Amino acid sequence: MTSEFSLFPLGWAHYLAGGLIIGLGVALLFVLTGRIGGMSTVFSSTWSYGVKTRFFQQARFTSSRDWRLVYAVGLIVGALVWWLGFADGAEQRTQVPVWQLLVGGFFVGYGARLGNGCTSGHGICGLGSLHLSSLYAVLTFMATAFLTANIVSRWPA
Repeated sequence: MTSEFSLFPLGWAHYLAGGLIIGLGVALLFVLTGRIGGMSTVFSSTWSYGVKTRFFQQARFTSSRDWRLVYAVGLIVGALVWWLGFADGAEQRTQVPVWQLLVGGFFVGYGARLGNGCTSGHGICGLGSLHLSSLYAVLTFMATAFLTANIVSRWPA
């Protein structure tokens, strides 16, 4: 049996704190404004500033793009605060090749559009609102992630 220490070699408190902070943030956004804080719509609404195609100029994107842009900037500022406060500004690297990051990003973006929302929208906001469609989406995301992780972990190096 795997011990708690091998699953979480750096401890689990920061995972718990992060989940609580995210949950509190989206709950406050909803309670104070009635808005749902998924990130895939943030991406599309931000593109509506510069891309004038009919898809990006839909009212659901243009009417909410200002607050969504501030929401996205908050995500970036939060990462900067973590980097400066907890990583001491040290360079952060990954061993994942750039091409894999790009391909993965493409599939995540495509899946978010196909699923009518991303993991943050469905997993945090949708499940919190008890939406059955979000439960189905999250189960699909997780099953796909488990399958992909198992395939990739067996991929020859």
